[in-house]
Amino acid sequence: HVQLVESGGGSVEAGGSLKLTCTASRVTYSGYCFGWFRQAAGQGREGVAAIFPTNRNTRYADSVKGRFTISQDSTRDTVYLQMNSLKPEDTALYYCAASAWVGDPLKRREYSYWGQGTQVTVS
Repeated sequence: HVQLVESGGGSVEAGGSLKLTCTASRVTYSGYCFGWFRQAAGQGREGVAAIFPTNRNTRYADSVKGRFTISQDSTRDTVYLQMNSLKPEDTALYYCAASAWVGDPLKRREYSYWGQGTQVTVS
């Protein structure tokens, strides 16, 4: 099975930036769609951004458009989430997810594989 490991979380002041990294292993298929999700304390897990493998098209939640950027390296085994102009409401546990096929790329139910998450705290 695909294994995902997130890194790059931390604490930052409002207006600051962080870059999250998702490293995938045991990837046997080049067509995985990758997504970033987040879950704040006491709330559900919401889709933040996603990237499609073939054309590198991206999708973003309205709450992060213009501030967050998802990207993928040439090997397609590493996915990044650049987060700028961070706000306190961005505080959450951020998860990386992957799936061989997705309908709505910002829906949790579409993804088969998940990382353990990395904490982002904005004060």
